[in-house]
This record gives sequence, C-alpha cells and structure tokens, in this order.
Amino acid sequence: MAETVYTAVATSSGDGRNGWVRSSEGFINQKVSVPSAFGGPGAATNPEELFAAAYAVCFHNALRLVAKDKGVTIGDDSTVDVAIGIGPDETSVAINASITAHLPGVDEAKANELLSAAHQICPYSKATRGNMPVIVGLA
Repeated sequence: MAETVYTAVATSSGDGRNGWVRSSEGFINQKVSVPSAFGGPGAATNPEELFAAAYAVCFHNALRLVAKDKGVTIGDDSTVDVAIGIGPDETSVAINASITAHLPGVDEAKANELLSAAHQICPYSKATRGNMPVIVGLA
C-alpha cells in the first residue's frame, strides 16, 4: 500500500442504520435511517446514498485526470452518476454499483476509452474490484 497522506474518520452512533453519522472534520453531521424500500422510515440519508456520493466524486475526479493526461478536454458540464443498489444475496445482503458518465462534446469511442481508464485508477473502483458488480457506461 502507498503511504497514507490523509485519513478521513467517521463515527456512527445511536441505533446503526437509524442513528447518526459524524465526520471528524465536522462536514458530515447527519441523521441516518433505513430506506423505506427496506421498511424503514426513509427520513434521512443512508449508507448507500453516502457511498454513491463518495464514489461519484472520486470517479469523476479520476475521469478528469485521465482526460487531462490524454489531452482530452472535459467541460465543467460533465457529470458522473453512481447508483448503489442493495439487496439480498445467498447469506445476507450485497451491494452493486452502476456508474454513468455524461461527457458533452466527447465522441463516444474516446469517452468509453476514458471511462475504462478512469475505472482502472479510481481508488473506489480499485477497492470494489472483484468484491461487487460494477457497471460503467455513458449517459
């Protein structure tokens, strides 16, 4: 593993999925609740929503870095959506991800090349590779 340059810390308190989560730097200070799809109140954010947000930001940054390295301009109107799904598996529950990029002005072949390269360098993609299904595509 590479040298650690930054460590983010978050603390869950209360009743787990119906509790609270705080980050050490104070930027996250949120109530969490079980999604209504699982019979919960769905009244606050949840781990899947937070994971989707983090993965989207990380993948978007990796995509912009890859594009810059390849001399491709990606405008500020580019977006990355990450959908994190959760559902039952053979032993308990499992998650999956779907990553969809919108790259206006970039031709489809080049955009797919960039997505593939970004998926290789994104730390979240590296962490999930082989551990959960991840689909990457264009909007």
